[in-house]
Amino acid sequence: MHISKLSLVNYRNFSNSKLLFSKGINTLIGENGSGKTNLFRAIRLLLDNTMPRSSLRLQENDFCRNLGDWRGHWIIISLEFNDIADDEVSQSLFLHGVGNVGVDAVEKATYNLIFRPKAYIRQSLSELVSGDFQGLEKLRDTICIDDYETIITGKNDSDFNDESIYQMIVGDFENVKFPRTVEVLKIGALIPNILSMSDEVSFTFVKALRDVVSDFHNNRTNPLLTLLKRKGGEIKKEDFDPIAEMVDSLNISIESLPDVGQIRADIKETINDSVGDTYSPKSISIKSGLSDEADQLFQSLKLFVDESDDGYEGGIHEMSLGGANLIYLTLKLLEFKYQKGNQLIANFLLIEEPEAHIHTHIQKSLFDKINYSNTQIIYSTHSSHISEVSNIQNVNIIGKVNGQCSTFQPATGLTTKQLVFVQRYLDAIRSNLLFAKSVILIEGDAEEILIPILIKKALGVSLDELGISLVNIRSTGFENIALLFHDERIKKKCSILTDSDEIFFDVAEVSTDSKELKKKKKKAIGSQTSGASRKVILDSLCYGNKWLMPFYADHTFEVDFIKSGNKHFLIEIVEDVYTKPATINKAKSELNSDDISISGQRALTMANNEGKGWFAITLGNAITFDVIIPDYIIDAVMFSHGTMKNVTIIKILQYRLNEIEKYIKAMRKNLTQYSGDAYAKYRSDWDAYLVPIESGLAVFKPKWLKFISEDGDVQWIKSQMIKDIPFPGSNILLKV
Repeated sequence: MHISKLSLVNYRNFSNSKLLFSKGINTLIGENGSGKTNLFRAIRLLLDNTMPRSSLRLQENDFCRNLGDWRGHWIIISLEFNDIADDEVSQSLFLHGVGNVGVDAVEKATYNLIFRPKAYIRQSLSELVSGDFQGLEKLRDTICIDDYETIITGKNDSDFNDESIYQMIVGDFENVKFPRTVEVLKIGALIPNILSMSDEVSFTFVKALRDVVSDFHNNRTNPLLTLLKRKGGEIKKEDFDPIAEMVDSLNISIESLPDVGQIRADIKETINDSVGDTYSPKSISIKSGLSDEADQLFQSLKLFVDESDDGYEGGIHEMSLGGANLIYLTLKLLEFKYQKGNQLIANFLLIEEPEAHIHTHIQKSLFDKINYSNTQIIYSTHSSHISEVSNIQNVNIIGKVNGQCSTFQPATGLTTKQLVFVQRYLDAIRSNLLFAKSVILIEGDAEEILIPILIKKALGVSLDELGISLVNIRSTGFENIALLFHDERIKKKCSILTDSDEIFFDVAEVSTDSKELKKKKKKAIGSQTSGASRKVILDSLCYGNKWLMPFYADHTFEVDFIKSGNKHFLIEIVEDVYTKPATINKAKSELNSDDISISGQRALTMANNEGKGWFAITLGNAITFDVIIPDYIIDAVMFSHGTMKNVTIIKILQYRLNEIEKYIKAMRKNLTQYSGDAYAKYRSDWDAYLVPIESGLAVFKPKWLKFISEDGDVQWIKSQMIKDIPFPGSNILLKV
């Protein structure tokens, strides 16, 4: 038997979410704060008998915040089980308790926790006239958390994730329409406490490994003590009696020591001298606290480990964090194995973020080896190394869509062939896309190195700050990964950045062409054909998909970069690429040309000289805030991220103002050194930045306005600059 589905309605940060699980190992992926712990707690409420019964009594803060006013709404946590064994014990439990109605041999069943208003509140809601908003508001004002009850139900097949089902059971608050009957069969039959599922299954929860040393010091949470107590109950009396006799003898020996006796006598004498015989204790003893009870003795046992192969066994508090976590996890797994040995009807093991402080190789090995027969295991993680070795078919992702928490199953609707490709591509680097808020897929090393630099230098914020993961496919085979971003799978924005490879120089054959030039022209024609074909495929793949969008360089990254107005950066690094004076002069001259067929070819030649990766690193070191990012890259970032929050815009404005100030100050300081072309550049920059700064536009230039505001709200930018952002060094900047 295994959990096949978990439905959460109005529970904590889950408004209406569904997770699908398979037999064996399942992985739950989500960034920090996405709700993984809440999700595990929901499962534990139904299946973990170590949870106090009082925890079933939910509170106001258990309602989803997106509800606004929670009063009158229900919380529903529903588990669906599949592959129920046909043995008598399993069938008896489900037929009489939580099995589906009308089934002779139960194969699928549901088990639900429902937190709802008590009958008198539901009755009052049912009596409201449709559309009576005042009556509803008046009634809700009287409701408090004490008016709620928790029930456990089974034998139902309702889809609680269906909004129409919820309205049928609970009511339509927007239109004030509530069920006319208080009891509804759609929620299933009440299950008596004697048939509690948690008593019939083996369930172990391993919490996130954050402070295991303190857990070892706490008798309630010490996993070693839990194991010892379990085994302690199995010790025969005749085996333990000799140990108890030795403890008694040891205690008597300690108490009989002359110094101990002297201290006892001195204590009694001092008390008598202080308060007199009337108020003094009648007797005083000093005895050993060593108990002759097995449970008490076990509490004194500690674990000692040699972690460094030097023969020294230290306590848990002396171990590395990773070592202590590994020991803790091992003991919890052993606890599960002991419990599993009881042959209950199903075995469940939940492990929350096992990667904390544990080395990468151990993480992967751990995930690979923890695989018990007849056991369903669910991990939660934000480790790309664990997600790398996870089966994509058994992965659930938690993320946010339009500010609300949602769950995705990335394998939904994919063919076996598509799944094989996805699984092969998701190594430790590319699996980052499963955790990202949004994604940009790129094809090469140059983009991987330079795009983060371009964004950081131009805007003052990083792609990480914007929540964008840049994923290098290292080919043009985007389809194998891009298909993950879809309404049926991962609902996150994904941009595809690729080259159109349009020809930018004359490729007509002439008789004087050298063999090398003929080869270059032929390659350019072939690349253009491939680029056009790739565009057709990607446009078709993305058509009608609001989560996916392709963006194309007209030519290649290097050519589009220089064509956008960045030739001075390439000229600056010429001497890092070439050593011969003649080649350096020729390269600078070609890069300075306004003819893209000349400057573009030189840019590509430089990039290919020692490899595009090395070239990108060199160019990255030269880039400054006034770099002009090619439009197709800006558009891709804008699509993946969406409109920026005002606080981010303010941060960018402040950064660019500061950079402009530093630049102009440096130019003024060195003005006497400029002449000719250099002076002309200074005057050009002065006109570009200083003169229009009063309007607020110089901070971005028109090109940047569309990036920070989809509706081109220039007036808002101006008002923010006047209102919230003082011009740095304005006494210098605004004086010619």
